[in-house]
Amino acid sequence: MNATATQLARTTEHLTVRGIPAALASALEQEKRQSGLSLNQTVINLLSQSLGVRGTRSNGLAKMAGTWSEQDQREFNEATTTMNEIDPDLWK
Repeated sequence: MNATATQLARTTEHLTVRGIPAALASALEQEKRQSGLSLNQTVINLLSQSLGVRGTRSNGLAKMAGTWSEQDQREFNEATTTMNEIDPDLWK
């Protein structure tokens, strides 16, 4: 590691970001609530993912995968059947 990279590694242990737009602050807060993590950990995770440092973004649904019974699946399929229908008037 060269001197600049070493300095950067040392100085970025703490980072202050100023002037965050309201829409971004709101999106961060929503992501924080959905993930159940602190704002700090949420920001670290998002930065890591977006920069390709580690992992991929999760929508949090993995913990629910495979938990539906056959009855749950049937009810869902019945409730969403109309979503497979195409309304020709919308495609004119």
